[in-house]
Amino acid sequence: MTALPDLNALFEWLSGFCLLAGGLLCITGGVGLLRLPDFFSRVHAAGVTETLAAPLLLTGLMLQMDWSLDLFKVLMILVLVLATNPTATHAMAKAALHGGYPRKAVGTDGSAEEDASSKV
Repeated sequence: MTALPDLNALFEWLSGFCLLAGGLLCITGGVGLLRLPDFFSRVHAAGVTETLAAPLLLTGLMLQMDWSLDLFKVLMILVLVLATNPTATHAMAKAALHGGYPRKAVGTDGSAEEDASSKV
């Protein structure tokens, strides 16, 4: 008869991986917010961070929890984050675009200049 693997150890490793990956994505998103040249690039960095990093962090937390009402609450927060963050990011970028906020094109030398197609 084969022994079942220790599920607690598996959950610990999966939780650690999710927490580490989510933390690294939060750091890269923060660096992207500081380094990217224009509003739309920064919105993209923030959107990717909140759409991928936050669920990974919440999943890592859920794997650490016992079955309880707290686990259900974190699951509901996860569903809410996954439903609202991409929509909010898209709405913010679309509002800026329709409001006339200029897009910037980045040249091969790294210099940012206003995109000619954004002039109406």
